[in-house]
Amino acid sequence: MRASDFDILIVPNLGGAAEGDWPSRWRAKLSTARFVHPPDPADRRREAWTEAVARAALEAQRPALFIGHGLGAVAIADASAALDGADVRGAFLVAPPDAQGLERLTSSDWTPARAPLPWPSVVVTSGNDPQGAYDAVAALAADWGAELIDAGEAGALDAASGHGPWPEGLIRLAAFIKGIGEGRR
Repeated sequence: MRASDFDILIVPNLGGAAEGDWPSRWRAKLSTARFVHPPDPADRRREAWTEAVARAALEAQRPALFIGHGLGAVAIADASAALDGADVRGAFLVAPPDAQGLERLTSSDWTPARAPLPWPSVVVTSGNDPQGAYDAVAALAADWGAELIDAGEAGALDAASGHGPWPEGLIRLAAFIKGIGEGRR
């Protein structure tokens, strides 16, 4: 499969994707990609994010492929239980916050889902992400049944940490899409 075979649903971090961040760059580069977030991307409520994710997946015209960054990655995992009937083929999840990071971001008791995801998934994390301790995010990836990719000391994998264009991430995404096409989990 190719990227153009999917409705690519990019769920950015809280506040939406900054213009120089890789989600914005990928959205511009991938012809079938669009952003998915609540009407107010600064909304900190779990329900607002998971409803936006579920609605987008159920309305997709092609098989859906999720790309999540930060809070968006957790929103995808949280929404997965509500996606019966949606043709979701996978999730590429980058820098999800751990429980403490999610609490700092949302000022609420929103904790990440721990159930296995029903589709192939990858979690890319950093050894020094201020919102997600490596071991805690590795445990999330294991609970989700996701492949864990160690990005090294890469901060929050955003433009502020030097990952504006993030070509390495795009290469990882291409390999993930190829694996989905070959039926690998």
